Amino acid sequence: KYLSQKHMNGIFLEKPGILKAALQKEIEWCENVPGYNRTMTRSNTGMSSLERSLTKLQAEKELREWAAQSIDPNDIEEDDGSDGNQGKPIKLEDEVWEKGLQELRNGEQFDPEGTFHPDYDDAKKSEVTNGESIKPVVITNNPCMQAFPSQSIIPGFGDVPLRRDAVVVLIRHGKTEHNKLGLFTGWEDAPLAREGREEAKKAGQLLKAHGFEFDVVYTSWLSRAIETAWLVMEEMDCTWLPIIKTWRLNERMYGALTGKSKAMVEQKYGEKQFKAWRRGYTVRPPPVSSFSVDYPGNDMRYKHLNDIRISISETIMRSFDSGKISLHRKLPKAESLKMCMDRTIPYYQEQIAPQADSGKRVLISSSENAIRGLLMTLCDIPEENISELEIPNGLPMIYDLKSRGIKL
Repeated sequence: KYLSQKHMNGIFLEKPGILKAALQKEIEWCENVPGYNRTMTRSNTGMSSLERSLTKLQAEKELREWAAQSIDPNDIEEDDGSDGNQGKPIKLEDEVWEKGLQELRNGEQFDPEGTFHPDYDDAKKSEVTNGESIKPVVITNNPCMQAFPSQSIIPGFGDVPLRRDAVVVLIRHGKTEHNKLGLFTGWEDAPLAREGREEAKKAGQLLKAHGFEFDVVYTSWLSRAIETAWLVMEEMDCTWLPIIKTWRLNERMYGALTGKSKAMVEQKYGEKQFKAWRRGYTVRPPPVSSFSVDYPGNDMRYKHLNDIRISISETIMRSFDSGKISLHRKLPKAESLKMCMDRTIPYYQEQIAPQADSGKRVLISSSENAIRGLLMTLCDIPEENISELEIPNGLPMIYDLKSRGIKL
């Protein structure tokens, strides 16, 4: 309770109330200043140079109008003693040692590990002289008299019946830095942002609170979807479940738009073309080059695919480049929503639907357009209305196999 504040100096010691005022101002800024907490907190997620630059520019823009705010040292509220020093200036450790040396010179016993606050010592002496006895508090552990909860009880949530019927739950991955900055992501492997991880955890807690359990988990080959599935399973205490990863549940391939700002693309090409590329059903964005880092054929994780046909042109070109025969699969260089559905829907019908039809409870963790295409088929959404469908990050969507509808 009583601290010597060995490593503190300067204005915080000269005016005891200013540290408290500074901490209070920090709390106010975190609550009221847009982006302050995000800017002042170091992220645990790796960011690309582009994301780092855009994040910095965005933070500077949001904080510019607040830059003139500061703490006025002359406007400090009166110290109420809540810092544990009864409203008195903080005593430095040197003063305590000086007091101890003086006690040694006087022949008194000095304990350097003891308590040296004068008010504390006086209070102890007064307590002893008053003749009050100190009664120790004895903590006893009573044996557990309740039986272990049954399978219909969720620990920590009380009487929540488990859902035994077959179900398909779809969840879009949590937010990424690309989502926050308004960038086209596509097949770029952007990790979850801090907010995205929290969204995934809350989704797992929500599913557990409503009695959901799963038998199998499906996800894409993109880290953001995989990590979302992990976090949901961790919150539901089912990390042992089998996870089946497939590239066919990957996000739509945005081609040459990958990594570009949506606002910049709209400004450069116009609102009509922007909407057609972003939400159009049959419109495909400009394709990416075979030599681009954004082309999946240059990503090691797609080198060993065997469920897609071979590309003659890519095979010839890469064989000449390497000096030996090098088979190359026909990976997408850009996709419309329809092209994305051409790979997701058959996989769902052939692999996932039979699991659900046999009574399995299935969790699918994927990306926005992959889920949009699935819902278009599962819920019979017309082509002209699919562009209006918004898929929120981290919100579990319950697909009812009987009613062919979505419940949140």
